[in-house]
Amino acid sequence: MPRAPSREPAGTVLATWLMTVPAVTAYTALLVVPIGVAGYLSLTDWDGYSADPGLVGLANYVRVFADPEVVRAAAVTFVVAAAGTAALNLLGLALAVLVAAASRFHTFLRLVFFYPHVLSVLAVGFLWSAILGTNGAVNSYLTSRGAEVLPFLSDPEWAVGTMIAVLVWAGFGVNVVLYLAGLQSVPAELVEAARIDGADRWQVFRNVTLPALRPVVTLNLVLCLITLLKTYDLVVSLTGGGPAGATQTVAYLILWDSFHASELGFGSAQSVLLMVVTAALALSVMRLRARSDMAAYR
Repeated sequence: MPRAPSREPAGTVLATWLMTVPAVTAYTALLVVPIGVAGYLSLTDWDGYSADPGLVGLANYVRVFADPEVVRAAAVTFVVAAAGTAALNLLGLALAVLVAAASRFHTFLRLVFFYPHVLSVLAVGFLWSAILGTNGAVNSYLTSRGAEVLPFLSDPEWAVGTMIAVLVWAGFGVNVVLYLAGLQSVPAELVEAARIDGADRWQVFRNVTLPALRPVVTLNLVLCLITLLKTYDLVVSLTGGGPAGATQTVAYLILWDSFHASELGFGSAQSVLLMVVTAALALSVMRLRARSDMAAYR
């Protein structure tokens, strides 16, 4: 006769549940409750001070899609997220391949590449503002040589490009580290077999290394998207949202409307939509990767 499935002692089950209590409590207090509060406030006209916020239904959400400033901030955020994600992954993968060899020099380069990520993003913004500003180090040098001032931070198009470049400079070190970890997990037997079959370096990378890096590529894409969609602190220290609001991102505008303009209900509606869009994009990337994997194994 088949044995009945064994049951864990009641004390073990209780201990297991008790050990999950701190994690569940922290998750609920730090994530679930704030999301619920933001959802409620998005349905009100609360200014952050009054004791009795008035319900306005979906008026704040309608206003989000009708407000030209929000639409412009959403467009800037999309450009920053798309261009930044592409640049971070391409640069991170290229540099990871270059410094993958085990040597002291390559180890030193890895430290150099990762160092900008250690710095505070606010400090990075102030640093590059001092370098690229109208009276910064670069323009001071150019004018001393008789050249014209370059509008890195004073022209709308230049400012957006400069902000993306600084974001990439500050964050590509993490991508290098993650891609290095992925490269070390590529089976050496497959690489050796491809070389024996006559494949050159590019063919080995395209047909062996890159397919093995798919999980790492997905992770990097999701992390980059989430990070860049909530860009705020660099905007504050590098451009202040200028010139003429050209570098305002959605996250920057949320905090501006919520606390500077005292429209916490409107800011909460923007934050809820940003959260939904971020989650949808992250899930879409992972779903596309899963479909790609299924197609590859067929």
